[in-house]
Parts: sequence; C-alpha cells; structure tokens
Amino acid sequence: MALQKDHPIRVHGLEKSYKKLKVLRGVDFDVERGSIFALLGSNGAGKTTIVKILSTLLKADAGTAGVNGFDVATQAANVRESISLTGQFAAVDDMLTGRENLVLVAQLRHLKDPGTIADDLLNRFLLTDAASRRVFTYSGGMRRRLDIAMSLMGDPPVIFLDEPTSGLDPQARLEVWQTIKELARGGATVLLTTQYLDEAEHLADRIAILHEGRILVNGTLAELRQLLPPAKVEYVEKQPTLDEVFFAVIGNNGSSGAEDARNVGTMSKDQ
Repeated sequence: MALQKDHPIRVHGLEKSYKKLKVLRGVDFDVERGSIFALLGSNGAGKTTIVKILSTLLKADAGTAGVNGFDVATQAANVRESISLTGQFAAVDDMLTGRENLVLVAQLRHLKDPGTIADDLLNRFLLTDAASRRVFTYSGGMRRRLDIAMSLMGDPPVIFLDEPTSGLDPQARLEVWQTIKELARGGATVLLTTQYLDEAEHLADRIAILHEGRILVNGTLAELRQLLPPAKVEYVEKQPTLDEVFFAVIGNNGSSGAEDARNVGTMSKDQ
C-alpha cells in the first residue's frame, strides 16, 4: 500500500475477527490531511476496532493500514509518535488541578518546559480560568476538553477521537464540537467515531457509514444526500437529512442500492 503524503490515514481491506465473530469485513477508506473524517455507525459496527488497529493497540487479521506515512503493522513506534488518541472516557486525575494534569503528562513524555506547555494548552482549550481548580469540580465539557488537551502534547499531526461526546449533555457536546473544529483549523487530521448523526453532520468533511463491519457509503454530506430523492412538502423541495440517509443505507443489507452507494465517494471525480 502506497502511503501518500496527502492522505495521512489510509486503510485497505481491513479485516478483524474475535473467534467466530467477524467485526471488520474488508474496510477501505482514506482521510485527507487537515480534514475531519467521521466513522458513523451503531454500537458494535466496528468503529472502535478500527481506531484500535490504527493506533497500534490491536492487530488486524488481514488488510493494510498506514498513518502519517507509516505502516501500523511494521512501524508501530513511528505511528504512535504521530498520533493522539482520546477514548470514550476522560483519562484525567480528578484529585489534581487541570494544570497539574497537563504538567504531569508533559513530564512523563520528557518534554521541555512542562509548565509553559501546560499554560499554552489551557489557553488554547479555554481552561485558563479553571487551571487551579481540581478536576472533580469541572463540568463534563471541561473534563473532555482537558482530556483532549492532554492527548495533544507534542502537537501530533493525526488525532483519533473515539466517541468523544459519549454521555455528555448538549452544552458540553457543543463545547467539544468547537474544540474539534479548532483542531482541524490548526492543520490536524481528525478521525472521529460517533453514533450521533447530528455530530457527524455538523463536524465532518467526509462521512463513512459503517454497518456490520463494512463501509456502505463514504462521501461528503452533499454526496450522501444525493442517495435519496428530495422530499417535496407543499411544493417546497426538502433535502434528505443524514438520519434518513443512514437508515436507508443500513436497511439495504447488501442490496444493489447499497452497492451503488459504496461508490458515492467517487461521484465528484466522475462528474
């Protein structure tokens, strides 16, 4: 697999099984540099398994994957130096202050001037006013922002966010969404997994719908909307929502419609 510089994440033919349970059944996708790519799917679709393989925490049974120009199977150390990973639950120490959490991580990574690094990240993630407070006093959104800040020590070019807003209230979700947008604007490449349709719709430059270990469609929101005809309400044309696209696609279960949908990512090139 050629690892192109303009696609810091490349996946081809990825397969993974746990005993007799097939979790991934030949997954293919590329992620462009500086973009937000959303893997959208229900629980058990295989989203977290993909992230674990790309972050070298799990080995694939078949297929190839590369991150930032490095093969995840043969150059795992280089991959780990190129990424940050934020899981579904915040990995922060509640009894430390926000600043102490950041300083500790910087020290563990042997970075120079941990205090300055911590202060810069606190400012970047709008946590300066809460820097001296213990984390158990933080709101859900603040905790998640701190967690993401901790994972960004060293400015990794590729960021994996595995269901980053799981369990958060609406206001906290909005705070995290803003943080994710800022990361992409800063040049980072973000792979986001989510089961929230509105999250993918608001954040992602491209969306891949993962269902039963296969990617059924992969395209921009505009391309995905083309899979369903617009509805007309009182003579006003209404574009299909991502919710409607999602349930229409996974309901095909391998029909010819799903086969056509897989090729949506090539629409722009062919037109």
